[in-house]
Amino acid sequence: MKALLEQVNRHKSGVETGIYSVCTANPLVIEAAMLHALKHNETLLIEATSNQVNQYGGYTGLTPKDFAQLTQNLAEKVGFPQDRLILGGDHLGPNCWQDLSAAEAMERSKVMFEEYVRAGFKKLHLDCSMSCADDPTPLGDAEVAARAAFLCKTAEYTWQEVGGEKLVYIIGTEVPVPGGAQDDSEELLPTTAEDAQTTLAIHYDAFLNAGLKDVWPRIIGLVVQPGVEFGSHTITHFAPEKAKQLSRSIEQQPTMLFEAHSTDYQSTQHLKDLVSHHFAILKVGPWLTFAFREACYALEHIEQEWIDAKQHSHLRKTLMHEMFDQPKYWQKYYKGSEQEILFDCHYSLSDRVRYYWPNAKVQQALSTLIENLDNRPPPLPLISQYMPEQYEALQAGDIAYSARALIFHKISTVLSRYSFACTA
Repeated sequence: MKALLEQVNRHKSGVETGIYSVCTANPLVIEAAMLHALKHNETLLIEATSNQVNQYGGYTGLTPKDFAQLTQNLAEKVGFPQDRLILGGDHLGPNCWQDLSAAEAMERSKVMFEEYVRAGFKKLHLDCSMSCADDPTPLGDAEVAARAAFLCKTAEYTWQEVGGEKLVYIIGTEVPVPGGAQDDSEELLPTTAEDAQTTLAIHYDAFLNAGLKDVWPRIIGLVVQPGVEFGSHTITHFAPEKAKQLSRSIEQQPTMLFEAHSTDYQSTQHLKDLVSHHFAILKVGPWLTFAFREACYALEHIEQEWIDAKQHSHLRKTLMHEMFDQPKYWQKYYKGSEQEILFDCHYSLSDRVRYYWPNAKVQQALSTLIENLDNRPPPLPLISQYMPEQYEALQAGDIAYSARALIFHKISTVLSRYSFACTA
């Protein structure tokens, strides 16, 4: 936490530096991020979302304690120092329980916060922006702030029980919903400076009313919409001139930066521009699992060229079977003809295939693919054909000759953009 707070303080002092946040529960992506951060001597911030990890297991089957143990085990495996690893919780609030009454959803949110804090999560995003079953739509700003203050108080009480470093918080939310826009045709505008200031003022009053004045300096980030987003096939890039007034509006806050969500697929320069305009906490998630999927698909092409057909993993076929057998994670997002839906299930930038990697059959297919290529390493021409960047890394001696190393390097090429953007 000291390293995170130092980054915030350095930026507030005028140094154009930031920190990226890896938002994923995929173990291989987390391992790749740890190896990348180890190589670049970075503090690593890893965040789980409320729909991935909660007291009921989320879509990963992991509770907060399970997720913390997973990251600890991976850190030990790769030799990543525990004191350079920060765990955070993203969009924590009633998001998973919007179909319940507000009272019941908030009670479940309270339990979730308690479990996140007990598991050692130190950076918590207080997000109560969504309406529950008996709420008006949209939910009023004052009620959003009051619920955030209630959950903050829950976290503070729990932290006082368990001890350790103090917690830090993020408030606010972006528009549209997290994880990528549903409609590529949506016009996206940055949050206005006035709206950002209103959010801060209303939350400040709510925290004071809840007896949390001493906590306010530990709110290190405000989530707004800087004007970046991605849909299934399109990317809205950061336009600094459109966010100029918004950018300046945070300068009067002595301990607070903007936290930018959905920065996936931005160019390196756009990421650098975000940091220089005070969007200095950069969240990345689907881009990492998208790169992971690209690497796995490339390896399967290599497998089909090199390994006997009777031994093939059938990874793509298995993934699609599971996606169509359990369509709940993509059917609200992918529309069109059967061919268009199939294309999006494979290749959409929103990468909703990420929900299916924990599936047992998919895991078995992935294990088979990796074992096949490790037991009979493919020749360099095949790697050059399907994974040219990784071929160059092999030729330079930068990575090992293994399927996992090829996957990890593919993910690291994405993270390298964030490392560059966050370095002064």
